[in-house]
Amino acid sequence: MLIDLLLVAGGLVLLLVAGDFLVRGAVNLSLRLGIPAFMVGMTVVAFGTSAPELLVSVQAVLAGAGGLALGNVVGSNIANILLVMGAPALIAPVLLGRENLRDYGIMVGATLLFMALAYTGVIGLWQALVLLAAFGLFMADSIIRGRKARIAVEELEGADPNLRGPKIGVYLALGLIGLPVGAHMLVSGAVDIAETLGVSDVVIGLTIVAIGTSLPELATTLMAAVRREGGVALGNILGSNLFNLLLILGVAGVIGPMTVPPEMLRLDLWVMLGAALVLAPFIWTGRPVGRIFGAALLLTYGGYLWFLFLNGG
Repeated sequence: MLIDLLLVAGGLVLLLVAGDFLVRGAVNLSLRLGIPAFMVGMTVVAFGTSAPELLVSVQAVLAGAGGLALGNVVGSNIANILLVMGAPALIAPVLLGRENLRDYGIMVGATLLFMALAYTGVIGLWQALVLLAAFGLFMADSIIRGRKARIAVEELEGADPNLRGPKIGVYLALGLIGLPVGAHMLVSGAVDIAETLGVSDVVIGLTIVAIGTSLPELATTLMAAVRREGGVALGNILGSNLFNLLLILGVAGVIGPMTVPPEMLRLDLWVMLGAALVLAPFIWTGRPVGRIFGAALLLTYGGYLWFLFLNGG
């Protein structure tokens, strides 16, 4: 059990570090090739920051643990709102601007689309292609909007005009090597923990793996709350949830079918939808998420985790 916990922890650390290396290398290589900064921000950075979750889901499917892949995405989307929005609100009120209303609507739509596909009982090839087609439409819309709001090079995550070619190559190599190794460590440890505890890989995906892969979003959102940049926090969460549902599960579904567990249809998908909808009044009215509501989000998340472990089979 201890070795499995160390594998999960080591896998998470390696995923986070390798993901950061990949983003830095890919961003600076793209800029050196003359790709406009706004295009890099809309595509390279977004793909790079989703690489850890993508590799975990693909590795889980290849290991025959499709429930872990589904649990990781659904659990991450729940954690991204209940945990990642709740914790910063205890530090300072998080103001959610109406400028995110469009992306919020798209995220809710993606959630409903995934739920409808999940009720077919499996995320197989045709369901995955539907998710990827929806992702393509989202990216096309984002790029069109990005042309109107150009991103400066210095605003890009990982951008360094002084980074030389050999160092870019090292960053890319470390990222491309570290991500699959970290994903293999995380999935192997998580599957063994599930067997030891006598719970399903779905429960491990919804809890340990989901929280671990949500740590970057939590760190970013905490810093945004301290700086009173609620719009940044919300944009980070919405983008992450969209990529999780449409891209990550789309690619994983092409690799291999993932059977949707009945317990996920009964509870977890509805918790994910409820978590998404709970932000609607704050975005629509521009009211900040204060400490009381932030505490309520955290208590709800804690109760959900407790229920999972009590009833996880």
